[in-house]
Amino acid sequence: MPQNGLEITVAGRNTLARSLHDLGMGAWFGGSLMGAIGLNGVAREWEDEKTGNRIASIGWAKWTPANGVAIAAHLVGAVSLLASDFYRVGHQRGVGAMSVAKTAVTAAAMGATAYSRVLGKRIEKASSPDPEAPTGSEEHHAAVEDIERQLRWAQWSIPVLTGTLTVISALAGEQQRPTQQKLGMLRKAAERLDLD
Repeated sequence: MPQNGLEITVAGRNTLARSLHDLGMGAWFGGSLMGAIGLNGVAREWEDEKTGNRIASIGWAKWTPANGVAIAAHLVGAVSLLASDFYRVGHQRGVGAMSVAKTAVTAAAMGATAYSRVLGKRIEKASSPDPEAPTGSEEHHAAVEDIERQLRWAQWSIPVLTGTLTVISALAGEQQRPTQQKLGMLRKAAERLDLD
């Protein structure tokens, strides 16, 4: 099969690309799940809600650079694997649809991650110890509760979406079995003959 110059290979294999893809996704999934369960769980146990929010915000802020590296590693690996499988995307039935689904879920996970960070910064600002901040009003409290609710949904969507990516990647691995490649290419060729 044709090889593309963009792929990251070691001795003709995609070991480095697969490693970046899987380790990046694993850290992205695991870190977001631990934060949603562990960090947020501990923060909710504080009697002082403002202190709990501050602790959670600090923890998520410390995780953000590592998460960025994990996402970047995953993307580099994913693009390299797509480049090396480009022939199969066009010629093996099901691979193109899987690639489109994986791209869409990756974009959604990145969007959820970015949105969570924006909401987290707003909570961080609202829970800052700034004496000038108007924190006593009911309006302020309602606004913070609304942001917290949105943030919980966004933070839980990340492990759901990255978990879905893991399942799609497992499907992609199954599609690479020699028997699946032959069967998929035969089906794609048959579809093309039917269209002609």
